[in-house]
Amino acid sequence: MTTIRVELHCHTYFSKDSLIDPEALLVLCRTRGIDRIAITDHNAIDGALLAAEIDPRRVIISEEIMTTQGELLAYYVKQHVPPGLPPMEAIAQLREQGAVISIAHPFDVRRSGAWKINHLAAILGHVDAIEVFNGRSWSQSANRSAASLAEEHQLLQTAGSDAHGYMEVGRTYLELAPFNGPDEFRISLRQSKIRRHRSSALVHIISGYATLRKKLGWKPPL
Repeated sequence: MTTIRVELHCHTYFSKDSLIDPEALLVLCRTRGIDRIAITDHNAIDGALLAAEIDPRRVIISEEIMTTQGELLAYYVKQHVPPGLPPMEAIAQLREQGAVISIAHPFDVRRSGAWKINHLAAILGHVDAIEVFNGRSWSQSANRSAASLAEEHQLLQTAGSDAHGYMEVGRTYLELAPFNGPDEFRISLRQSKIRRHRSSALVHIISGYATLRKKLGWKPPL
């Protein structure tokens, strides 16, 4: 069966902690053989929209949304969902759009977007998937716990590099049957194969540097 390589977690300079240029990102995807990419900027879809104008067949408009209890990954987003909403309110807005919803790195406790068990339990019946491998997770145990939770509750599994710098793009990807739209995407995820490559903890320096540069007045190129 023909498969494609799909990167499901990547940021651009529309995230507060990344300097990746959306156009340069698309060039890199072609170079590295990434057929589809979900641009999942923090609480924004501007980068995904910009990239989709350039290469609509490659880009899945997506968003990483900070709720009051943890972060969600949403694929095939049509409208921006703002941060700071209770999880079920954010999920309701995403459902209205027909988006595919995954829980981002649920057990990576070193991140502000980590989830508490009781909060996870309340939303598991309302999401499509769990991110079971995040290339930036501080520990392998966090990824293993996420995979166990997805299997226990028979949820789809997503994975991604969580790239904030160019060197990370495409390190972790899924091999999927070709798909168009959210419904086919869900079907393809049922038989996905995850190619896992965990990044060094040093990649967190990249996002720290990006955050500092922006505080010092860095602006994206015109």
